[in-house]
Amino acid sequence: MQTPVPGSVIMYSTPWCGYCRRLKSLLDREGIGYTEIDIEETPEAAEVVVQINKGDRTVPTVIFPDGTSATNPSLAQVKARLGS
Repeated sequence: MQTPVPGSVIMYSTPWCGYCRRLKSLLDREGIGYTEIDIEETPEAAEVVVQINKGDRTVPTVIFPDGTSATNPSLAQVKARLGS
């Protein structure tokens, strides 16, 4: 599993996920950097998501610089975890 640089996140997503689009829009608006990984195009990323979510392919799954994760977090949760 990759970890992002401080102040940013890695977001596992799919192109059809409305929650993913919403979170990306909010992160863009707040100027929070992220690396997006499409789990449909990257099978090993899908496996990471399945491991984190105990068998489910739930997106968005977000990885923080400290190596922890959150599934479908709110903007407030992301900002709190980043210390923003």
